[in-house]
Amino acid sequence: MAQYDHNPPLNESDLLSDPLAQFQHWMADAVAAGLIEPAAMSLATVGPGERPSARMVLFKGFHEGGFCFYSNYASKKGQDLTIHPHAALTFWWDRLERQIRIEGSVEKLPQDISERYFHSRPRGSQLGAYTSNQSAVLADRAEFDERMAANEARFLDRDIPLPPNWGGYRVLPDRIEFWQGRRNRVHDRLVYCREAVGAWRIQRLEP
Repeated sequence: MAQYDHNPPLNESDLLSDPLAQFQHWMADAVAAGLIEPAAMSLATVGPGERPSARMVLFKGFHEGGFCFYSNYASKKGQDLTIHPHAALTFWWDRLERQIRIEGSVEKLPQDISERYFHSRPRGSQLGAYTSNQSAVLADRAEFDERMAANEARFLDRDIPLPPNWGGYRVLPDRIEFWQGRRNRVHDRLVYCREAVGAWRIQRLEP
């Protein structure tokens, strides 16, 4: 069994007062560590019947204090968030033996922000988002590829428009836990809990 001993202990005095600034500090460490996709995060939602569902998405920066990601609004995650507009995020960086856990409410991003991000993506990714009915049952891959090819020809000499059912979300955190691996599974866990706008309480949790 691997022992988590690559990093020093995580002490209260090591943390910045702002958890988003602390997140950016750890994210910079993850980027510097050469991870394949340091921005990958697990997104957990709750759907009909109170059933949880989780999947990996990409962190796309902050907007007004919220962690942002993008999706088809009609996807499974989008349907879940319509019913229960709360979510949990988890980042796991194995080379650093660290994870960050985030919980909070979820809101859609303004359309102009979604549109700006959409048109910053590679054209192939725009085409895929325009074509896909994400999470819908698909008879076979060939049918989807045919739709992709038809849309590629349709928009050959013009911009691909932002799909009306596609855009961004932000998770506005009320709880952010910073987890540092330690030997013998007695890990360091320090959590920020929101008390008011811009005010956070830091607590240590047992391993």
